Amino acid sequence: MTEDLDHRFSYLTWDQIKILDQVLTEAIPIHGRGNFPTLEVKPKDIIHMVKEQLIEKQIHVRDIRLNGSTASHILVKHNGTSYKDLDIIFGVELPSELEFQVVKEAVLNCLLDFLPKCVNKQKITAQTMKDAYVQKMVKVSTDHDRWSLISLSNNSGKNVELKFVSSLRRQFEFSVDSFQIILDSILAVYRASDRPLTQDCHPAVIAESMYGDFSQAMDHLKYKLISTRNPEEIRGGGLLKYSNLLVRDFKPADEAEIKSLERYMCSRFFIDFPDVAEQQRKIESYLRNHFIGEEKSKYDYLMTLRGVVNKSTVCLMGHERRQTLNMITILALKVLGEQNIIPNAANVTCYYQPAPYISDRNFSSYYIAHGQPPVFYQPYPFHIQLQSGMV
Repeated sequence: MTEDLDHRFSYLTWDQIKILDQVLTEAIPIHGRGNFPTLEVKPKDIIHMVKEQLIEKQIHVRDIRLNGSTASHILVKHNGTSYKDLDIIFGVELPSELEFQVVKEAVLNCLLDFLPKCVNKQKITAQTMKDAYVQKMVKVSTDHDRWSLISLSNNSGKNVELKFVSSLRRQFEFSVDSFQIILDSILAVYRASDRPLTQDCHPAVIAESMYGDFSQAMDHLKYKLISTRNPEEIRGGGLLKYSNLLVRDFKPADEAEIKSLERYMCSRFFIDFPDVAEQQRKIESYLRNHFIGEEKSKYDYLMTLRGVVNKSTVCLMGHERRQTLNMITILALKVLGEQNIIPNAANVTCYYQPAPYISDRNFSSYYIAHGQPPVFYQPYPFHIQLQSGMV
């Protein structure tokens, strides 16, 4: 890569541009709910159509970028990392509620153009398209952050996520997911000609690391190292992503520093999700979105997360910490049950509240099969304590 840019930026090589071209020109199925047909959408086409709609509605588009795991995959394809969601960032101005609404309508109107020609589009409303093809919609409007997200459904988890950013204080969690590839130059070539890109005839494409030091972030990505700054600024502290990196054999870039960072991650996570039920919903949502087709990795992920919470949580009362650990453990057992895997019972201790009739002196004693360990009833709410791992 040429290094005559600011240290945050670098040019893509021809090999990287080839992968980028494949990502942008390969059709992705957007699956409809009910009887709605599957749409075959090329990223370069929907990006162009949305941009044109925004310009027509007087919304200025600063630039368009490819973000997150897809950008990382393009930059370093051979380190075992993969990508699922296709994250596209439109840099726009969103000064009022009106612009948020215009953005939403622009995306939904573009989806209409991908419907088969035999469909009578006149009778289909924007709300109908939203119900049929949108996985989720998010709008954030605060003093520091103004952005919206529209995620289009894909049954295999490869959602097309269109993010419209006016301002965003924190744009990455870890150095390895801090890359953004600026697409404007390659999109201009697509509009000008249908001819395929070649090594002798291709645009200059620039990538930026929001982490700050492009070369250092690239080394972290190549060698699967974990590094971040100020995790307390990240919603959820980056705790769930950190555990995901660990289970995928990433290692801390600085073993001494990571101990302090883990405490900040846990503290921010419990500030954002103070209730155990909220924590559970967040973890379950993360599993659904990031482990599609990787069911066997869910157990390892949950036990890794549990280990981090167990050793690095300093902001909770003892009983609160136990509640969270128990909740994660039960989720792990549930995952094993779904996979028909029986944990090693020698390493699991179960406590639960006995039924009221057990205290009845006339109630007959329980039969315990020979060769089985005795069952002890303790007057505590149900929880499961791991002694040295379950399997």
